[in-house]
Amino acid sequence: MAEENNVQETKEATPETKEVQETKEQEATKEKEVAGDQQQSPAPAAEPQPPKPVVHKTNYEKDVIYLFQFSRTPVIPSLSPYCLKVETYLRLAELKYENVDHKMKFRSKKGLLPFIELNGEEIADSTVIIKELAQKFGKDLDAGLDNNQKNVSHAMISMIENHLFWVVMWWRTKHPDNIIRGYKMNLQHFLGSRMPNGLLNFLFKYSYNRKGLKKVKAHGIGVHKPEEINEFGQHDLKVLSEMLADKPFFFGDEPTTLDVVAFANLAQIYFIEKELQYSLQEFMQESCANLVGHVNRMKERCFPDWEDICTTLDLNSHLPKPPPEEKEIKGKDEEKKAEKEGDNDNDEKEKSEKELEKDSEKENTDKENKEKEKEEK
Repeated sequence: MAEENNVQETKEATPETKEVQETKEQEATKEKEVAGDQQQSPAPAAEPQPPKPVVHKTNYEKDVIYLFQFSRTPVIPSLSPYCLKVETYLRLAELKYENVDHKMKFRSKKGLLPFIELNGEEIADSTVIIKELAQKFGKDLDAGLDNNQKNVSHAMISMIENHLFWVVMWWRTKHPDNIIRGYKMNLQHFLGSRMPNGLLNFLFKYSYNRKGLKKVKAHGIGVHKPEEINEFGQHDLKVLSEMLADKPFFFGDEPTTLDVVAFANLAQIYFIEKELQYSLQEFMQESCANLVGHVNRMKERCFPDWEDICTTLDLNSHLPKPPPEEKEIKGKDEEKKAEKEGDNDNDEKEKSEKELEKDSEKENTDKENKEKEKEEK
């Protein structure tokens, strides 16, 4: 009986084992099918890598700031208050920088000047530039201000850059000839062009007037009457004058970001050639003498080489000059480089000419062969 029971248990266990085996086989088959589907289905596309930033200064030094701005003029280091703002900050913060002589070829990723390159990365917009440099190098000009002073500074900077700037811009676009005469601009040098100055002057005045008037109208200030716009500018100057009072700088004995922005914009008004009659300049001299004093203090402190800049139009007069021997070697190296580039151009030209000759000979040979075949037929 015991053996029968064992046989019965074995018989009962056998069908269960088959079911388990069948189940396992089915699962294995499904796994194979799934695996086959995975192999047949295309692999997910790799995420595109973000484009590498374009760096114009490839042979940069670590922590050296490379500034891209407009060319110099004989009257003021920069016709752009935003460019002058950045360079003034760099000098006031005593940061190591170098102007890149790019002949007006480059613009930032935002399409404007100024911009800087630092350690292979581009930083654009004057406000963003100053903010990021202040954080990186610990050079915050407003570190000593309390919250109330920082709020006042923000409001005044907004008035200067979003209102007074456009008053000056309106005057420039309305009288583009005054820009050329008032800042003694040589457009060949300023634009890095070989075209005659007469033609450049005509094109500049036409283009600046047409594009500029669109901008000032889009801003809103351009829809007002000239006397109204002039009054707006005088009011802005009066507000700044009353805030400055008899202090050397707006918040005391040391300049802050507000002083940098005010100087960069007031300099555009004050340093225009006196022979031109500009009502805002006259108002500033007659009714806001303390602003004139402020501009001169900032100039002396930040640009002791101002006269040298305006005389030589040197973008890097603040940097030590190389010895004469190094200068000669550098000049010779540049000449050799230019000659080498010219030789390379000639080599490529000769190579292309030889290839053309070979192609021409081949075509002539093919024609002769075809003509012979026709004659034989």
